[in-house]
Amino acid sequence: MNGIHVTALSKNYQLGKTVVHALRDVSLELESGSFACIAGPSGSGKTTLLNLIGLVDEPTSGSIRIGEQDVRALGEAARTRYRSRHLGFIFQSFNLLPVLTVFENVRLPLLLHRELSAREKQERVEELVEAVGLADHARHKPFELSGGQRQRVAIARALVTHPKLVLADEPTANLDTETGTEVLDLMQRIHRQQRTSFLFSTHDPRIMERAGRIIRLRDGRVEAA
Repeated sequence: MNGIHVTALSKNYQLGKTVVHALRDVSLELESGSFACIAGPSGSGKTTLLNLIGLVDEPTSGSIRIGEQDVRALGEAARTRYRSRHLGFIFQSFNLLPVLTVFENVRLPLLLHRELSAREKQERVEELVEAVGLADHARHKPFELSGGQRQRVAIARALVTHPKLVLADEPTANLDTETGTEVLDLMQRIHRQQRTSFLFSTHDPRIMERAGRIIRLRDGRVEAA
C-alpha cells in the first residue's frame, strides 16, 4: 500500500429539514505503514471519516485513494471485495458473533477468500489466535471471555486476511486501563512486526501518545494534522 490520500472529502446527512455537515472539505495523506489516529471531541466527525475510508459509507463529495486504487470509483460488489481483501476492522463493541467460537469468529472473514485452501485458512487462524495469546481459548464462545480477550479476538479477526490497512474505532473504550494498555501493546507489536497500517479514531490519550501521526478534527474539519 502506498498510503491513504483523502481529498476535499465531505459528508452530509439529512435529518428532516436539517442538513448535518458531518465532514467538511477534509484533505489528508497518510504514509504506508502508519500508526496514526483521528482525534477530536464527540461529534467532530472521527467515526464518519473512518467509515468513509473503510468503505462502510459513501461521501457526499471528494475522493479517497488507498494506494493506487480510487475507491470511490468502485461499484458495490467491487467495494465489498476490496474491503474483504485489503481492509481490517476493529470496533469498540467487538462485534463478535456469540454463537461462534474464537476460532470460528477469526476465520469468518476468510469465507470470501476462495483462493485459499481449507488448510491454509486453518493455519492462518491458528497462527493469529496464538499471536494474540488465545490458543487455549480457541473453542470458547465470546460470553466465556473477558473484555480484553474479546478485543484480542477482534484484532486477530481483523488481521486474518493480511489487510493493507486496519481501521480501529475507539478500540480501548470498553476496556479498563490495564487491559486497554495490553491491547495497545499487542497492536503496536503487530504493527512493528508486519508493517500493517493502523488508523484509529479515539479520545484515548494512550493511543495519541503512541501514534506517529495525530489528525485532529473539530466540527467536521481538520484542525491539525
